Amino acid sequence: MGCCSGRCTLAFICGMQLVSVLERQVIDFLGYQWAPILTNFLHIIIVILGLFGTIQFRPRYVTGYAAWLVVWMTWNVFIICFYLEVGDLSRDSDLVLTFNLSMHRSWWMENGPGCRVTPITPPPSWAPEDHRYISISGCLMGFQFIEVAHSSLQILLALMGFIYACYVVKLISEEEDSFDFIGGFDSYGYQGPQKTSHLQLQPMYMSK
Repeated sequence: MGCCSGRCTLAFICGMQLVSVLERQVIDFLGYQWAPILTNFLHIIIVILGLFGTIQFRPRYVTGYAAWLVVWMTWNVFIICFYLEVGDLSRDSDLVLTFNLSMHRSWWMENGPGCRVTPITPPPSWAPEDHRYISISGCLMGFQFIEVAHSSLQILLALMGFIYACYVVKLISEEEDSFDFIGGFDSYGYQGPQKTSHLQLQPMYMSK
């Protein structure tokens, strides 16, 4: 019963992770955030493997999924520090998230709740010709806080997934040990008496 409950909970957490990271993947694609796109794609694959291991009683898959969650939480902590500009980090850097391939920022920068985008014409002389120059105003929440909220949700789900993954691996290992014990007992233990065939003796009469 405990194993079934733990596996069901872990499967539900994996499902929540897939839904949330797919939403985040779409947003990162719209913002041309190449580093998060690659990381999200890897996370999707490993969560699917973890879900498969949970359903099919494969502790190695679940263990690998749990190990990845530590890396995933570390990545999301870095994203939070990046958008909050902790230390020497700057969210205006093009190298960290876009590999210096574009000047795009978070999609939420222009599409956040209440944001009004106003094109500025003519653009300044230093602006690249293939980019538009805009003014953003009226945002109810800064895009960096929306990104921080997304990463915080990922950390929460990953922490829950890690705890339940360890719990499920423990339960599966205990069940495998119990099955091995029962199998060994049946193979090498006491064997009950077997049925033996009995000959039915009938009297013989000899004539004089």
